[in-house]
Amino acid sequence: MTTTFPRSSPSALGIDARGVAAFLDALESTPDVEAHSFLLLRHGRVAAEGTWDPYRAESVHLLYSLSKSFTAAGVGIAVREGLVDLDATVLSYFPELDAEVTDERSRRILVRHVLAMASGHREETLERARAVDPTNIVRGFLLLPPDEEPGSVFAYNQPCTYTLAEIVRRVSGGSLVEWLRPRLLDPLGITDLAWKRDDQGNELGFSGCYAPVDAVAKLGQLYVQRGVWEGQRILDEDWVEAATRVQVENPDEENPDWSQGYGFQFWMARHGFRGDGAYGQFCVVLPDLDLVLALTGQSVDMQAVLDAAWDHLLPAVDAASADASADVALEARIAALGLPPVAGERLPDAGAYGPLLRDGSSWRLELDVEDGHLSVPVAEGAWAVEGPLAGSAALVDDGAAVLVDVRFVETPHLAHVRIATDTGDAAFGWETVPLHDGPTTLRRPVDRRAGSGHRG
Repeated sequence: MTTTFPRSSPSALGIDARGVAAFLDALESTPDVEAHSFLLLRHGRVAAEGTWDPYRAESVHLLYSLSKSFTAAGVGIAVREGLVDLDATVLSYFPELDAEVTDERSRRILVRHVLAMASGHREETLERARAVDPTNIVRGFLLLPPDEEPGSVFAYNQPCTYTLAEIVRRVSGGSLVEWLRPRLLDPLGITDLAWKRDDQGNELGFSGCYAPVDAVAKLGQLYVQRGVWEGQRILDEDWVEAATRVQVENPDEENPDWSQGYGFQFWMARHGFRGDGAYGQFCVVLPDLDLVLALTGQSVDMQAVLDAAWDHLLPAVDAASADASADVALEARIAALGLPPVAGERLPDAGAYGPLLRDGSSWRLELDVEDGHLSVPVAEGAWAVEGPLAGSAALVDDGAAVLVDVRFVETPHLAHVRIATDTGDAAFGWETVPLHDGPTTLRRPVDRRAGSGHRG
């Protein structure tokens, strides 16, 4: 099944296009904010959508912790099918660990507690869990006694979500994506989704999901529609209600949109609720306005992204000034979206600058990196795109160096390669450091187990 959203216009959906344009202006002018794609839905229709060159709307993008919301949907479906009980202990799904897990608080952690990041631990436990057992995160997690009673305190804790993914695998007998494919992904028309697996062949659950921006919007729209998609109930309404309300308070979080409470792998916000991931992956859901905003990017200041949405998009919804005349200008604005290529002088007509080699009328970077070898097409004054890589270069510093920017276009990440023109020596550095993987593995995973394009 292929499900696509009907296209409309901002004014037809009661949105002032000037507010959308102001939102885009804010994204492009705010330090530490870089957008890659956005999709704005209202009433299940596309009000506006766009992608910044060299990114492509149809391409997957690494979602980082926004992956958690997809994992939670898998749990919700398992609850609906009677395979998972929110009030069962986590330990009951891992009977082989019963004799080892002796701490009473650990034994009292419920499924609903790990859904709400309320296992009772006061801080992230991932590295400690891996230290306890490098091959079994669930065992390591359950052998770390909680600091407080489960359900009483919030701590953003990756093993909580990994454990949820493992519970789904246990009750379904397959992988998380195999579970989601016929029950969530196919009904929603999400045909391209992949997931990074650990060394044991398991989806991370808490991160590692690669999906296009419209898949993010579809997940949000499913929650707006209270779990029903095209007449088919996918999530129970009481699950949707529980997942999107405060399950545990978190007032000590620093930013205002991160201190409004936490649901089931969703953050509550000053407006609505959302799933999000590192460097600006967002699924913002405003049920009262029947509105979903999906975003991908490379944004270090994620609060600024939400501030821009509240300052510009919210006032534009149901604004008295909304009219069709602004839609045309917005359409032109969106058509011109692009991330600037490297600025500087054109490269002299030489055969090579260290690892930057002349490739016919263009250039190619052939660079040994920490985890292998990168081969990247490179353009001047533009982006050259090939598969999951895009490159741009220019002569900088009065000819002393060539700067090559490499975008890993299935992820948030950008790397800078600086090549000395006199020696050809190259230095590689990240604009934003990947949270997992290296330069040659920052791309859509291939499903080794299934032998198909779905997942890996």
